[in-house]
Amino acid sequence: MSSLHIVGLIIIVVLIVALAAYSGRKAKVAGEKNGAGVVAGVIMGTLVGGSSTVGTAQLAYNYGMSAWWFTLGGGIGCLALALLYSGPVRGANCPTLMGILKKEYGENVSFTASILSTVGTFINIISQLLAASAVIVILLPSMGAALAVVLAAVFMVLYVVFGGTKGAGMVGELKLALLYVSMAVCGFLALTRAGGIASLRSAVAGFSAETGVNYFSLVARGAGKDIGAGLSLVFGVLTTQTYAQGIISGRSDRAARTGAIISALLIPPIGVFGILVGLYMRSVTDPAVFVAKTALTKFVLDYLPPLFGGVVLGTLFIASVGTGAGLALGIATMLRHDIIKRFTNAFDAPEKAGALSRLLIAAVLALACCLSTGTLGDIILNFAFMSMGLRGAVVFAPLTCALWLPKRIGSGYAMAAVIAGPLAVLLGRVLRSPIDPLFIGIASAAAIMAAGLVKGGRRKNSAE
Repeated sequence: MSSLHIVGLIIIVVLIVALAAYSGRKAKVAGEKNGAGVVAGVIMGTLVGGSSTVGTAQLAYNYGMSAWWFTLGGGIGCLALALLYSGPVRGANCPTLMGILKKEYGENVSFTASILSTVGTFINIISQLLAASAVIVILLPSMGAALAVVLAAVFMVLYVVFGGTKGAGMVGELKLALLYVSMAVCGFLALTRAGGIASLRSAVAGFSAETGVNYFSLVARGAGKDIGAGLSLVFGVLTTQTYAQGIISGRSDRAARTGAIISALLIPPIGVFGILVGLYMRSVTDPAVFVAKTALTKFVLDYLPPLFGGVVLGTLFIASVGTGAGLALGIATMLRHDIIKRFTNAFDAPEKAGALSRLLIAAVLALACCLSTGTLGDIILNFAFMSMGLRGAVVFAPLTCALWLPKRIGSGYAMAAVIAGPLAVLLGRVLRSPIDPLFIGIASAAAIMAAGLVKGGRRKNSAE
């Protein structure tokens, strides 16, 4: 690695951090609404991070086209959000998805759903730590994997402290533009170096025959697993507060819907670029010794001009750090407002609330570090798929019924569905079910809500 790599990386990191700090001070007043571009920036700024880039290249190195499911599923989820959910979610007149559940089923259901959904969000932090550490390992090869994860977590804490999760529209749009250009350049360069589509197809066919894995198939890991992974993204996008917040922040229904459609169109190509890099790196490295999670970062280091390569590495690093920091701050906010505040008002003062939030963020990231090393840190996208699937299993069925079948299902059924969904997912994973656990979880929650609909007897006032 040359000094120009370091210069390029420092330039981009300083630029993003400076803009984050500036936008944090100049953050828009509460209630101000956004146009379609900012709505798309809010959605994609979180959805497109380490999993969509570093994680996709890693999975493509091992399984080929099936790595597309994260960005393809994310795009389909954004389309469903635009066409099916944006209107009802905005019409509910609640600032959060949990607020919709609280309004429909009562505080106990929304509280339980918030806790369980947070577990899913926490898992996604692990994937962002792994992606950020993949950049650090390339820059500092003598550093061990565990220390690289810790360093990534430290940067996430600093990102929050310097305002990186405020003014998300401005920072998210710049980060996304840089990330899109970076991935497009990497994808086209990989295709060029491979000798074009025909040559790359020939190389892929060779190691497909050698490994017995159909690298050209979207279901190389098995139809149930890969389609289930894609649906995890769809359900996850529909049930995660960050993406709903983008929709709610739109200045009009049309702006919200257009922003989600823009996201749906722009997200899947990023995965294609990552797949091209992963396949090319598979064709020029020895999979017996090569570390697959560094496929994208190693490509950038070896094949891009040094200064631009440093810019790309900085962009990949900030993309992972920013997403992880935002997720950690979201968890800390939920813990402070929905749990700690239930027991004490000692942290209501602004300065105490800020100190508690920073402490909670550090604790969340410390726990994530402990779970991000060793055998648990093998496949980045596995954590991302699991995270989205758990969130979907918790919220999807009761939220859908709250939006389209209001006041027709009792809160007891909603509570049972909120608990049964993720339990079924976890049980399916423990028992190694041949059916994707996500299907089991969603089906379990949906069956309980259907039983509640048949039973009827919905109370007149959901707050009772």
